[in-house]
Amino acid sequence: MWIKQPYAQRLCLIIPIFRQPETRKYSTTKINCYNPQTIFGRDFMLLQTSSITNNNLHTFIAQQAEAQDAFTLLKELAAWLRQGGAKLAPQRVQTIISILQNDADLCSKMAHLLCDWLCTVRLYPLFISAGIFSREGFMKELAARGYERFNPAYKDMGDLRDAFAQIFADENDGQWLNAVAERKWLKLFSLIRRHTPQNDRDTAQRYMRSEGFYAIEMLSIWVAAEELEPDLIRLDKKLLDRDSPFVALKREVMLWVAARNENRDFDSSHLEVMLNQSRQQVETLRKKGTAEGAGSSLSVAHLLERLDQTLNRMTLLMRVFHPDVVAPRQVLFLASHLAQATANQHSLSWLWKRSVKMLSRSITQNTSSHGEHYITRNKKEYVQMLRSAAGGGVLIALMSLFKIHLGKNIDNHFWLGIAEGLNYGIGFAIIFMLGLTVATKQPAMTASRFAAAVERNEKGHVVNMKLAQLLVDVMRSQAAAVFGNVFVAFSLASIIALIYGWSHDFPLLNKAQVMYQVQSVNLWGATLWYAAIAGVWLFCSGIISGFFDNRCDYLNLRMRLRHHPVLKWLLPENIRSQFADYVHNNYGSIMGNLCFGMLLGMTGFVGHITGLPFDIRHVAFSSANVGYAGVSGALGWGMMIQLVCCVLAIGAVNLAVSFSITMWVALRSRESQVDSWWEIIKCVCRIAKERPLSLLLPLQLPPEPVSPSHKNDKTETAQ
Repeated sequence: MWIKQPYAQRLCLIIPIFRQPETRKYSTTKINCYNPQTIFGRDFMLLQTSSITNNNLHTFIAQQAEAQDAFTLLKELAAWLRQGGAKLAPQRVQTIISILQNDADLCSKMAHLLCDWLCTVRLYPLFISAGIFSREGFMKELAARGYERFNPAYKDMGDLRDAFAQIFADENDGQWLNAVAERKWLKLFSLIRRHTPQNDRDTAQRYMRSEGFYAIEMLSIWVAAEELEPDLIRLDKKLLDRDSPFVALKREVMLWVAARNENRDFDSSHLEVMLNQSRQQVETLRKKGTAEGAGSSLSVAHLLERLDQTLNRMTLLMRVFHPDVVAPRQVLFLASHLAQATANQHSLSWLWKRSVKMLSRSITQNTSSHGEHYITRNKKEYVQMLRSAAGGGVLIALMSLFKIHLGKNIDNHFWLGIAEGLNYGIGFAIIFMLGLTVATKQPAMTASRFAAAVERNEKGHVVNMKLAQLLVDVMRSQAAAVFGNVFVAFSLASIIALIYGWSHDFPLLNKAQVMYQVQSVNLWGATLWYAAIAGVWLFCSGIISGFFDNRCDYLNLRMRLRHHPVLKWLLPENIRSQFADYVHNNYGSIMGNLCFGMLLGMTGFVGHITGLPFDIRHVAFSSANVGYAGVSGALGWGMMIQLVCCVLAIGAVNLAVSFSITMWVALRSRESQVDSWWEIIKCVCRIAKERPLSLLLPLQLPPEPVSPSHKNDKTETAQ
């Protein structure tokens, strides 16, 4: 036996395992504790499996009513409904309704039991916590939720928050809750309510309203306190004003709660204005946090999401408890909302998705702002791009030669990977600092720029022709950059190999090295797969650049460097300011280039130690390698043309992979989507038919839009 049976039985009770919702199958059968795959596999779960069936449901309800155990009643019923899933949940709720309709005495006992239990537990902790992020921040909450899975906290059944956490213990409970129609839940709730004595109903209603009002007060205090958060003040200095919307809202809420407790009339129009202004303030902070130059972080995103959740919960509670008599439908809606929020709190992925949205938007916003510089829209910009790429090709040819030298002299694969990574990274950084261009670095930037341009008109459709024109501009810019890199790198490499052969009695590369370079671009092997890996690293480099740019904005690195005490002592003010501006504006790009180089260099080492097909093929370096190999091996023109075509195929894969992944991430971060790629492709085809030369050359270009200020200048001149 793989595990002794007594120990396996204990493990079934104490080992929590992360559950996989997509593979979970609920069953009323008992878990086999002696199967190691059941204990440690995906399907193992600590959720309670109910022994309730349609035949013994009546008996079970009667037993719990007799034992005065409301919590066990609700927990077992929830487990039974969960086992049925979304498909059987409506039918099982109808079964409960039928039993209570046919046995009025049992329904009265159950109603009295639930009403008494509700009046003995604390309600407000659930009202102010379920579905609202904690104040501790994203990382601590993520760690707390993860730790909760391994070592669950003690649950106080006198607290409705802990009771709900036990009843709705699965992150997918919202599926079967939503599968039951609202009218069916309302029918069950109304049936229980009718069989509740009037005195019990009045007592429960007073208690619920009292707890609800207290929760509203606490939430308003939370909102007012957030205006002193340094991260929010950094985004909007107006929060320091004494009459900020958050503080004014707290004052109005206190007046409203006092009036409702005394059953006095209260004009809530000003309260509604303050709620709207507070929401607008949160939206303003969110926009500033995702704007270029603002800088964001997970903590800021987490805090703004918590503010939004808090305002929404306040609105919900005020709508439910505002009337003197709480409507059953409102109570049911509140209970459903809190139940689903409690279920979501068991999910780590839900927390992650809700928190990283603003941060990812801020990062891609920084990426898209850089992407604007890589798009050419006229002949002057096209020529500048061509010159810049040609200069980059010179350095790439030299970097490729140095990489060949490293391969000859370093035998250890790890140190070779480090050396090649530094060669790539430092070389890319120097190319950037000199204002030159590496062709494949552009797609990760231009894709974010394309996503930023996804606009919607009044009917909700994407402006397809505008996006198609931007796509054509991107294609033309990429063509110029690729041609500049490939042509110059190939030509210079061939010249270097030719000069080396003339000055020595042997070629730059021997026969084995020539064959290796030829095979490395052979499309019949794994070349295109390696090119796709390089495309992924290109995407990562764009995200890394955006991350560090966002970090610079968040830390206000420019002002930190300008006023750094050591730099004040070393540099005069003018030079210090220029240095601070340069580092702030280019820190992300430099770090992105360095990290991209290390990713390229270490990929081959990872493939070597794992035996997996991991390596990279980069269009610019492949073109230089082909130049060295072609001259050293005296390859014919036919072979050279074939190898150049292979290099262009590598470049196409590099560009396509990095552009598509970045596009997907940028659109998701902006919560945007392209309605029809096919329509955009048809628009591109129309442009190609009308202006074919504009796809690759700065010819047949559309007229540039004239800015309003330029128009005004022309008008004044004419007058």
